[in-house]
Amino acid sequence: MYKIFIPMVTIQEIKNAHAKVKSGVDFPQYIRELKGMGIVRYETYVSDGHTEYWSENGETVISEEKYDFLEVKKVSNEEAFRRGLKEHQAGKSDYMGFCRMCAESGVEKWVVSMGEMSCVYFDVEGRVMVEERIPE
Repeated sequence: MYKIFIPMVTIQEIKNAHAKVKSGVDFPQYIRELKGMGIVRYETYVSDGHTEYWSENGETVISEEKYDFLEVKKVSNEEAFRRGLKEHQAGKSDYMGFCRMCAESGVEKWVVSMGEMSCVYFDVEGRVMVEERIPE
């Protein structure tokens, strides 16, 4: 039996999918599109927006920074983050506004798992602030 090798997607293909995301409302479709490309997991860092993507065959690709440096607060505020996340998911903020709110609330990164269809937000100490299921 032969294993079929599927090459890792390119950052440009990922950017094309991400360009369709205007607010948190569009996020589930974006995740489905990435999943269809063979991406199984990714981590996005709030300080500069770079993201590390992992494929089904274990390859990784890392994006460049997406914006100027944002200082992530050392003390997290889970309540403020939950409020901001809810507003973003309702379409009340754009991606950059969401990232600024994350930094202010002490979110260092988020990790998306396509297998579990989950998104987990971590503070600078590595503690889970919020874990959510992504609608399929």
